[in-house]
Amino acid sequence: MTTPPARAKAPPPPSAPPSSSPKSPAPKPQTKQPQGVLASLKFQLTQPLAWLIAVACLTPLAVLIWQALTDNLTANPIQAATLRTGKTALVLLVISLACTPINTITGWRLPLKAKRATGIYGWLYVLIHFGIFIFDNGYLEGAIDLMSVYAATFEKRFALAGFAAFVILTLLFITSTKQSQKLLGKKWKTLHKAVYLAVPIAVIHFAWLVKSILGRPEPLIWGGVVVLLLLVRLASVRKFIVNLRNRYIQTAQPAR
Repeated sequence: MTTPPARAKAPPPPSAPPSSSPKSPAPKPQTKQPQGVLASLKFQLTQPLAWLIAVACLTPLAVLIWQALTDNLTANPIQAATLRTGKTALVLLVISLACTPINTITGWRLPLKAKRATGIYGWLYVLIHFGIFIFDNGYLEGAIDLMSVYAATFEKRFALAGFAAFVILTLLFITSTKQSQKLLGKKWKTLHKAVYLAVPIAVIHFAWLVKSILGRPEPLIWGGVVVLLLLVRLASVRKFIVNLRNRYIQTAQPAR
């Protein structure tokens, strides 16, 4: 009896092609920064920190308006409004100027996020301050007398200093957008260093407004603070502070 021939084994089914490596997740699209001052402000107001800054910066203005509407703004409301808007502007500008030195000394990055916003709100108070000055010195018979405004601005040294600071800060505000930064390139940083001139001029404006520095030394205090903030920005001083901070961090860490 013959043995039947062995059946040929069927070829194994073709193996599936090796699976490709899992795809890496697609990068998240970067948030496009808005262009223009109003668009940038609208974008910033979607951020919690921006809301906190807005409330803190606009509260003095809200209180001022409320007191004006309820006739509680002292016996001379124009003078009170002028002084209070000017003081608030100086405070916000100095805070904006202090953001980078605070980061240099402490390494804390949060103040850098508040730098631009506080500067913009500071300019807003400068604008209101100058607007009240124009109204107080130039409003005659239902209209603004430009010659009276000119005389009040350029014949008094404190007003001239304030006007110079206003012009510089307005130029910085106009060029604070991303479009201006791209357009000006490297010149943008050079231009915005003018804030180091505008804030001291604002302090001088305050000092010349005060009748007696000895009787009211507040401008001297502000001047001293501004000088210290500008010194911290010097490259040699900043390098020394950063090295000192790093040494302190190293010595504060427990040995392993």
